[in-house]
Amino acid sequence: MCDSHSGEIFVDRRALLRRSAAAGALVVAAPMGFFGAPADAAASFKATHGSGFCNSAFFITHAKQLGKEYGLTLEFVNTPTFAEMVTFLGAGMVDVSVLPYTSFIGLYDKGAPVKIVGGGGIEGCVIVAQPGLDTAAKLKGKTLGTFQMDTLEVLPYDWLKKNGVKFSDITVRYMGNTPEAVEAFKAGALDFICTIEPYASALLNDVKGSVMLSNGVDIYGPHYTDCVLAARTSVIEQHPEDLKALIKAMLKAQLLFEQQREQILAELVGAYYKTSLENARIGAQRQPPCVDQRAQTDFILGRVDSIIEMGYIKNEPGRDAIDWTLLEAAIKEMPEVYSQLQYRSA
Repeated sequence: MCDSHSGEIFVDRRALLRRSAAAGALVVAAPMGFFGAPADAAASFKATHGSGFCNSAFFITHAKQLGKEYGLTLEFVNTPTFAEMVTFLGAGMVDVSVLPYTSFIGLYDKGAPVKIVGGGGIEGCVIVAQPGLDTAAKLKGKTLGTFQMDTLEVLPYDWLKKNGVKFSDITVRYMGNTPEAVEAFKAGALDFICTIEPYASALLNDVKGSVMLSNGVDIYGPHYTDCVLAARTSVIEQHPEDLKALIKAMLKAQLLFEQQREQILAELVGAYYKTSLENARIGAQRQPPCVDQRAQTDFILGRVDSIIEMGYIKNEPGRDAIDWTLLEAAIKEMPEVYSQLQYRSA
């Protein structure tokens, strides 16, 4: 799936999806707690995640183990690259994941038994260019650093298309993880990059003269979806109460983020985010968590046109790819928390 060259990871555009689909076909109903306890032990979800603030509610849930109130433990499985993060969910090696909605659509299209059950974060995807590269036209022949089948690939595709530049007019370099991409940009090895918060703010602050070409709002509108919470269908069917408990914990985590941000950032920076507290403060404002993304259903499904054009999928996913049932149940059971949330659909 990955080729290594001079210490950098380059991911074949479709190898990830082939591997995920094959694994998904073989592992249809992996037991909850795949790496550890048997299925009938105390509830424990294995999970993968990304690196941006779209994961903040997930990170807070993990850091404080907010699910324990409901008898649920959340365990993270670390992966070396974003490619493995997606593959693990498709293969049934983890139960749940917060991942880009575009990556989910790729898995779903290839037959992996997964569904979107909640939201992760909104906005915060940013195209940052080297000094002087302040228009789309100047990017022709330049090198973009991004991640395969990610919102961070679809955004520059859509933005360049809107501004009259074809994806074939640039060189796309697929990176292994965010720190690698950030360092490559700082070293001048990338002409422009699409990344997430807090790393976008860090680059704009640390690289003198760097340019923000788009933060996604200019083409997608406010509160657009970045990451979603996805689960194996076997988990939805066999452990609905535990999955609802996870969603309830994430709603509580979002409220903590909104009401106790400074304290929460002090806990997350270093352990979950490799950036300064100053940059994290900026990034937190630009990519807030939003667990209830029911209002973004049409946006999520509407982005498939670009994904089809890029050659990742052949068929548009139906509305059945998203199941808000447990999210709605969780909201109903904790109105005192939900009513205080700043970002929500209702």
